[in-house]
Amino acid sequence: MSEGHSDIDWDSARASNLANWEDRVPLHEEAYGTGALDDPDHLTSVVRTDLAALAPFLPDGTVSGLDVCHLQCHIGTDTLSLARAGARVTGVDFSPAALASAANLAARLGLDATWVETDVLDARAAVVGSFDLVYTSIGTITWLPDLDRWAAQVAGLLRAGGTFYIRDGHPILYALDENAEGLQLRYPYFGTGEALIWDDESTYAGDGKVAHPRTYEWAQPLSEIINSLIGAGLQILRLEEGKTLPWKVSPRMMEVPDGFAWPEAERDLVPCTYTIVARKTGELPTP
Repeated sequence: MSEGHSDIDWDSARASNLANWEDRVPLHEEAYGTGALDDPDHLTSVVRTDLAALAPFLPDGTVSGLDVCHLQCHIGTDTLSLARAGARVTGVDFSPAALASAANLAARLGLDATWVETDVLDARAAVVGSFDLVYTSIGTITWLPDLDRWAAQVAGLLRAGGTFYIRDGHPILYALDENAEGLQLRYPYFGTGEALIWDDESTYAGDGKVAHPRTYEWAQPLSEIINSLIGAGLQILRLEEGKTLPWKVSPRMMEVPDGFAWPEAERDLVPCTYTIVARKTGELPTP
């Protein structure tokens, strides 16, 4: 549960968030079940879902042979699933521990990948080359205070005609009280410019605890997300809203195939995720 709001500066918020995400790496190496990837045919459930959604917008319906940049890739399980599906992948994250874990996993699996340590808000300057697909999924941009700058990185990384894909937790989901007995609003839907403060020793996966529990996130309405992409020159091709989520955001959620959902009687009342597919239709100035 959030501990309130803060006008903390970005550098301080980033440092606190980074310490938290560094702590998560060993916990997630176990909780993600990375051993499943030892099966050469295995793809993560996140990537299986996303590839099906992406298929109508890709050449031949597949990422095979495409240059793909995965933003906020964490320990690389989804990045390497994209590689296994035939993509040439570059994973971007701000956590050195996460990227070290990703590189070790790639070596173990015999998969090629490039790893770049940088804030996603500085990705264009840090990453070499341009891409057919920029991909981000899931639980990502709520950590960012400036979506216009984020969208500029996405546009800058894409080749003309390239595709952007994001699936993430729905802003309505993030506005709900995760511990209420029913669907009840608690947190802001609209951004105020201030960060939401969280103090939580747990993570969304596994039972371990982190040593640095304080994190900062920002509320972002769906309109802000879409308009940031439009403002960066991208054409919105598709918007979907989903009823399931890959992590259990509330103890009331029930396990369903490839994720979690609200009790059946409530499932049609609020969305859990949104998915946006967009395209870069022409050359843009470098951000």
